[in-house]
Amino acid sequence: MTIYPFLLLFLLWVCLPHFCSPEIMFRRTPVPQQRILSSRVPRSDGRILHRQKRGWMWNQFFLLEEYTGSDYQYVGKLHSDQDKGDGSLKYILSGDGAGTLFIIDEKTGDIHATRRIDREEKAFYTLRAQAINRRTLRPVEPESEFVIKIHDINDNEPTFPEEIYTASVPEMSVVGTSVVQVTATDADDPSYGNSARVIYSILQGQPYFSVEPETGIIRTALPNMNRENREQYQVVIQAKDMGGQMGGLSGTTTVNITLTDVNDNPPRFPQNTIHLRVLESSPVGTAIGSVKATDADTGKNAEVEYRIIDGDGTDMFDIVTEKDTQEGIITVKKPLDFESRRLYTLKVEAENTHVDPRFYYLGPFKDTTIVKISIEDVDEPPVFSRSSYLFEVHEDIEVGTIIGTVMARDPDSISSPIRFSLDRHTDLDRIFNIHSGNGSLYTSKPLDRELSQWHNLTVIAAEINNPKETTRVAVFVRILDVNDNAPQFAVFYDTFVCENARPGQLIQTISAVDKDDPLGGQKFFFSLAAVNPNFTVQDNEDNTARILTRKNGFNRHEISTYLLPVVISDNDYPIQSSTGTLTIRVCACDSQGNMQSCSAEALLLPAGLSTGALIAILLCIIILLVVLFAALKRQRKKEPLILSKEDIRDNIVSYNDEGGGEEDTQAFDIGTLRNPAAIEEKKLRRDIIPETLFIPRRTPTAPDNTDVRDFINERLKEHDLDPTAPPYDSLATYAYEGNDSIAESLSSLESGTTEGDQNYDYLREWGPRFNKLAEMYGGGESDKDS
Repeated sequence: MTIYPFLLLFLLWVCLPHFCSPEIMFRRTPVPQQRILSSRVPRSDGRILHRQKRGWMWNQFFLLEEYTGSDYQYVGKLHSDQDKGDGSLKYILSGDGAGTLFIIDEKTGDIHATRRIDREEKAFYTLRAQAINRRTLRPVEPESEFVIKIHDINDNEPTFPEEIYTASVPEMSVVGTSVVQVTATDADDPSYGNSARVIYSILQGQPYFSVEPETGIIRTALPNMNRENREQYQVVIQAKDMGGQMGGLSGTTTVNITLTDVNDNPPRFPQNTIHLRVLESSPVGTAIGSVKATDADTGKNAEVEYRIIDGDGTDMFDIVTEKDTQEGIITVKKPLDFESRRLYTLKVEAENTHVDPRFYYLGPFKDTTIVKISIEDVDEPPVFSRSSYLFEVHEDIEVGTIIGTVMARDPDSISSPIRFSLDRHTDLDRIFNIHSGNGSLYTSKPLDRELSQWHNLTVIAAEINNPKETTRVAVFVRILDVNDNAPQFAVFYDTFVCENARPGQLIQTISAVDKDDPLGGQKFFFSLAAVNPNFTVQDNEDNTARILTRKNGFNRHEISTYLLPVVISDNDYPIQSSTGTLTIRVCACDSQGNMQSCSAEALLLPAGLSTGALIAILLCIIILLVVLFAALKRQRKKEPLILSKEDIRDNIVSYNDEGGGEEDTQAFDIGTLRNPAAIEEKKLRRDIIPETLFIPRRTPTAPDNTDVRDFINERLKEHDLDPTAPPYDSLATYAYEGNDSIAESLSSLESGTTEGDQNYDYLREWGPRFNKLAEMYGGGESDKDS
């Protein structure tokens, strides 16, 4: 810290003895009355005046902070007027820091500070002083309070709360525009001297910015600062105390200032003319390219709106603004045709959407460019003359008749011949066909409107030079009606006439239907094929007719059924008619005309058959059904359970022929001949359900030396006499092994029970099949010896 001359003078003044020494005088004066210390002062008139003084000289000491001496710093002196100097009084100090920071000489009353004091930690200390009699310990003066105030020195530099400030100001701002205010604080005493008086100055950032010395407000100092030229500035501000005078302490801070954007730049196209290409086959909505006007501004100030303002392609193309990229996307608005037009010209304008009126003087905030779009030729598919075709044809035309023609052309500049074909998925019955060269549709089968009134066909047109280029068109064929169906009864009529019927009685109302559909609607006429003495037909002229009786009474025992032919004719050309026959039964009716019984009942129930006879016949039928059911059930029990040819079991073979006799060795497996001693009890048959359970019988075993032929004959006889055995030879079990082998047993399992060594050298004589055994057992020691 620099010691300046005025500070040295101040310290010298403090250290030198003054006329008014810092001491407190005690007097025995009652409170609040104070004793007056008198001194004789001569007056001008010769009389002596008495000066009065109080028991306390003052109640406040001043102490300089940050004392750097080696001895205790002298604060002041407490003195009572009762002090005779003989050491009978004792001074006591209490309060803030008494005894630690501040000590007092109890004899003289001198007060010292024991260490360096920082005013910024504590600006003043409040203490209490008292003088007591050292011998009696009684106070000779009332306890008094005083303050030690710490005098400030300039030992703290100004500080900013932030090391780095961030601020912004719009570009192109006028000179003096406020940017930001910075404020520094000084811990020194602002009420004492200039230690805390701060003055601001700019160390870095001229000539663009300035700072107000007293307030710290940073302002613009240069006009028309352009963000596009420079956006970031770094300004260093200094705060200096002592009013900025020499010897003051200082602190600095950095302010990063950003120029924010304003719309002071219009959009500009980088090119006056832009060329684009598009295929003529591009569908509507296809993006063919983009244009972009550059704008030096940012954010919303750089937002641009594109539009087509002129040109010969305004109705063929459109432009939309892409907000993210700020591009103008040109799209196809209508279908293109290379053969019709090959080049379009557009005039595109780009204009800022947010314009600042302050910068109108910089010019219009929009720009234009010319866009030329070239249409490129592609091999297009054929084009039909219509979007769809409708042909009408009568159903009675002859096979091969042309019903209509479809037309198509190749739209390319170099025309290619067209070939026509039918999509057979739309004509599965192959009723129609088409001439591949001229597109004429003709019939290949007879038509019938009553089967199908509409035919929806698809015709395919393909270029001969490029068959992949195809076009489809819908062809609707409507079949027109021709009166080629005769009318018929609408339903089947179950007609009866009562035996007691009278002439002219209505027994049935009939109607007709016709598959044809004439334009004027259906009209039917009813008549009898021949004059009938029993019945007549009366046409109601509403496509219905009534059947009436012509005689009085009918007898069902004489004639039970009448057949009445009725002729039904239509009214179209050519007239079609048919004859329908009504079957009229003669029935017995009550007096109200309700049917009770008809001729069919008379045949089933002859006269004289009583109800009891009917019940007896019914019971007989039921009994016969029960017997038949039982017989069928029994027959099913004897049927073999195994009927499938794929059932694989030993000795169970299903034959469809008789077989070949004894020499037929394929009927059974000869391997089933086992040792007769191994024969078990007779097993029950598994291929049929036995009716009764026979007690299994055990057949005597044949001796070991019995001939195989005798054994088989014996078993055949046994099974022939068995009533439960089916006629299947393969079901017989022949358990016969045969004679022993001359080689006896070759197993070594019993070798342990034999006494002595065994010689297996003879195995070498049995041939190559026994070489391995001969190597293992022949010519070596036995297992027992090893």
